[in-house]
Amino acid sequence: MTSNSQPKSVRTISWIRRVVTYVIVLLIGFAIGFLPMWATSRDSARSLAEATSQAEQARTQDTLAAAEAARQLELARMQNTLASAAIDAQRGDYESARQSVSSFFTSLREEANKGADSSLSQAQKDGVESVFARRDETISLLARNDPAATDRLSDLYVLFRELMSQ
Repeated sequence: MTSNSQPKSVRTISWIRRVVTYVIVLLIGFAIGFLPMWATSRDSARSLAEATSQAEQARTQDTLAAAEAARQLELARMQNTLASAAIDAQRGDYESARQSVSSFFTSLREEANKGADSSLSQAQKDGVESVFARRDETISLLARNDPAATDRLSDLYVLFRELMSQ
């Protein structure tokens, strides 16, 4: 009987070895498939992080550029309003010129009072007072339909342009 039992144990041992071998081969196969995918995933995550960082930098630059464009637009709008007043006065349309120059001074005062959010630099804010010194006289001349207002508006326009170039 002992001779019959040995072949069964040999079969059992060889069957267990086969299963263990198959499991080991299967694990090696999974590892061979997993490692390249893991490396690719890690590289993709790194690339995504770099792209996100670059996008954030670009977004910050765009925000700064938009703020500068808004600043330049506000200054150009004020200059345009003053130029419109000067042209209206030259054409003899003093009431329209008075309204435009009044709007210009109101916008300029608002910008000067904004503080750090102002479109004006500190040097420009300091120089704005010389523009405001001419406000009442210019508006009075326009209200009286005085042709001298045309020269005052032209001088004011030149002064404003010089001030904005600082």
